[in-house]
Amino acid sequence: MKTFMQPLTPEDEARYVDRMRTGSVEEAREARERLIEHNLRLVAHIVKKYQNVDEDLDDLLSIGSIGLIKAVNTFDAGKGRFATYACRCIDNELLMMLRSRKKREREVSLYEPIGQDKEGNEIRLLDIMEHSQTDVVERMELDNNVRNMLALLERVLTKRERDIIIHRYGLYGEREMTQNEIGEYLGISRSYVSRIEKKALDKLKKGFSL
Repeated sequence: MKTFMQPLTPEDEARYVDRMRTGSVEEAREARERLIEHNLRLVAHIVKKYQNVDEDLDDLLSIGSIGLIKAVNTFDAGKGRFATYACRCIDNELLMMLRSRKKREREVSLYEPIGQDKEGNEIRLLDIMEHSQTDVVERMELDNNVRNMLALLERVLTKRERDIIIHRYGLYGEREMTQNEIGEYLGISRSYVSRIEKKALDKLKKGFSL
């Protein structure tokens, strides 16, 4: 069982919050790490509320940790105790994830853009499926391909790849986000988002051609 670091005292918490905002780059980085490390137990505590949902525990902990990181990045002393603020952020992140899961049941438009090819041309789901006619028979085939694509998203992509593709291209009713926005949302670099996005699109294209 993972052993978590003890919570910070109110004095230490206030010092790290102040150092993160006013200290040098190195001091701010260290303060940020301390606030995250000493509050990871909050993530585990809140995740317990969601153990009865049909979600992997590691996924819940990862999403909760993203909420904690966002709390550290947006907290200021005027918002009260950090732990109280962090609990709200962690809980909100988990609720957002669960709502997003439900939205994935909705049909995805065949004309939804999902990326670009090597020449910079926009790739749509319809292009991947290699269908362009809309008569009755072909429409039935396209509807079947939509269902296959929905299953493919869940089957061949990791959770992080799915999240990036969905938020990058505004699928399932989500807001379209830039790579920088997704990087901030997930706590990773823009270049890392770009690499994951490219890998995910390659998986979709290869998976659909099987």
